[in-house]
Amino acid sequence: MAKDKSTKEPGRLKQMWQVFQMTRRYDDRAVLYIAFGAALPIVLGVLVAVLLSGGNVFTMVLWILAGVLAGLLLALIILGRRAERAAYSQIEGQPGAVGAVLRSSLKRSWRGSEMPVAVNGKTQDAVYRATGRGGVVLISEGPKTRTQRMIDEERRKVNRILPNVPVTIISVGPDADSVPLHKVPRRLSKIKPTLTKAEVLAISNRLQSIESQMPIPKGIDPMKVRAQRSR
Repeated sequence: MAKDKSTKEPGRLKQMWQVFQMTRRYDDRAVLYIAFGAALPIVLGVLVAVLLSGGNVFTMVLWILAGVLAGLLLALIILGRRAERAAYSQIEGQPGAVGAVLRSSLKRSWRGSEMPVAVNGKTQDAVYRATGRGGVVLISEGPKTRTQRMIDEERRKVNRILPNVPVTIISVGPDADSVPLHKVPRRLSKIKPTLTKAEVLAISNRLQSIESQMPIPKGIDPMKVRAQRSR
């Protein structure tokens, strides 16, 4: 039986157009960056074609075509990054925002859960944990003045069970020196690797032993809770 046209998924080009429209709506500079990214390779391709082709029409066409293709590729890359940033800007500051990043944007060398390891039921401030070759990372969500105690407590737990594993603290919140939500994956990737993949798995399993049942903060759907897995 044929699918109803109204329920048919949009094509690839339509999806890209929808992403572009969403990005432009929440990112005023997106169009400028995308246009510049597309134009720069094309201009370079034309210049190279004129200067190095020696009057050969076929060579000129190849250089210009290469510039156009490179421009399209660069524009798509910029669109993807700006779209991701625009999407994060819509949830930044909301309870569970860090969990959404850990669920969708962690690289495969890191393990993380969308559920916090500690949460303040009154303020909805939370602490999340990720493990990878750089060690254990504790990510606070909320003002430092309110999350510092939870961070210190979680760090003591980790140090007690894994005394030789480095622990890194990342703060996501309104403080001036906090890490913006969309930069959390990049911040994790900059941590120097010190552990092997086998050690990361062992550490992740070991940390499960100190986890306790925590109240689910407002903004996190309990029906979407997933088991921790490798990214």
